[in-house]
Amino acid sequence: MNKERNLIHSIVYPAVATGLILLIPFIAMQFSNEVVWTLSDFAIAGTLLFGTGLTYTLVTRKSGKIAYRLAVGFALFTGLLLIWVNMAVGIIGSENNDINLLYFLVIFTGIVGGFISQFQPKGLMITLFAMAIVQALIAVTALLTGMGNTPGSSVYEIIAVNGFFITLFIVAASLFRYADLDRKIS
Repeated sequence: MNKERNLIHSIVYPAVATGLILLIPFIAMQFSNEVVWTLSDFAIAGTLLFGTGLTYTLVTRKSGKIAYRLAVGFALFTGLLLIWVNMAVGIIGSENNDINLLYFLVIFTGIVGGFISQFQPKGLMITLFAMAIVQALIAVTALLTGMGNTPGSSVYEIIAVNGFFITLFIVAASLFRYADLDRKIS
């Protein structure tokens, strides 16, 4: 009975949060012509938000450690932000630039690393550092192939945006390092 209740809460909380967040653009559309979302925009955003929330709930449900929960939340938020920005406007050039597909390798690295590490803090720390490295390699590849001359992306913009995400992944890795130390002390 308790397992069923926990499973229901694992699904209901992210679903309710997703619905509430999606109300923001829905309400904004009623008052502004500048917010124009299609049904597919809502479906994609809903899937991303619900998937992120469900992942957070499932990964952290057995841990009462605040440091671990914070680290997981920060890492998932960073991954969600990377996908959202990439799909909305693109990181290099526009969202239609094929090189932007490479950023899904960063997320893939995180998913694979999470499962390999069995979502343990030390393994997730290594995974987040690996994600930062993959992000950096994509930026270097873009710069070496002349993408810094792409309309909508200067060399500075490519370095700044990728540097921002690399920094967030390193901060998340550091939070997992702290969570691992917290686990060893307890």
